[in-house]
Amino acid sequence: MIRDGDSLAGASSDMVVCVGRSTIKCYIDWIHQTHMTISTQPSARENPDHCDYASVYVVETVAWLERVVIGLNLCPFAKAVHVKNQIRYVVSAAMAQDALCNTLVTELQFLAAADSAEIDTTLLIHPHLLTQFSDYNDFLVVADRARDSLYLTGVIQIASFHPQYQFADTAADDISNCTNRSPYPMLHLLRETSIDKAVAAFPDASTIFERNIETMNRLGASGWNNLTCKTPADR
Repeated sequence: MIRDGDSLAGASSDMVVCVGRSTIKCYIDWIHQTHMTISTQPSARENPDHCDYASVYVVETVAWLERVVIGLNLCPFAKAVHVKNQIRYVVSAAMAQDALCNTLVTELQFLAAADSAEIDTTLLIHPHLLTQFSDYNDFLVVADRARDSLYLTGVIQIASFHPQYQFADTAADDISNCTNRSPYPMLHLLRETSIDKAVAAFPDASTIFERNIETMNRLGASGWNNLTCKTPADR
């Protein structure tokens, strides 16, 4: 069950659905039991579809995180925050960049003010906006400017994940791009202090990128397709 304190919020075309620390257990239970009990704020009750709206995107994002990011050890730091339920998932229904930017500002401020022991990082998922990677890539400049305007440069880093992710100077079908391919477009907000601590604890942090490319080359296109065959990006 999601408690009142973990409520869903928002009730407009620019709705944002936020889920709290019980997210992972709740949604994994939902996968197996095909139901969940949700207690919401009045604004969210006005649209009962909000619950289903959030659940689909969060469930598939968590599955990607477990199967790809953690399963392939693409990020050695991801498992700890996942196991400790320190990841905040925010699903935005924004259809315009201004609305998404407003949500981003809210989430940057929220993360900066939150206790890192409770919420260490945030995944802002926006499934209906910036679905073309070129548009998404352009928006990253806007995202960084929004962060900078809050004086959070050096405090929070914005990492990028997208179903069509493509590194510079690579072909669209280059397997290396899959290291940053997610089921939906999303912005990953990370605390710089957490990154510093993780890097200090990991002896060969500078080799992570090269090691990930090697992992993808070993996996190959067929292995990637088998691994992600249940995600929307590969349907």
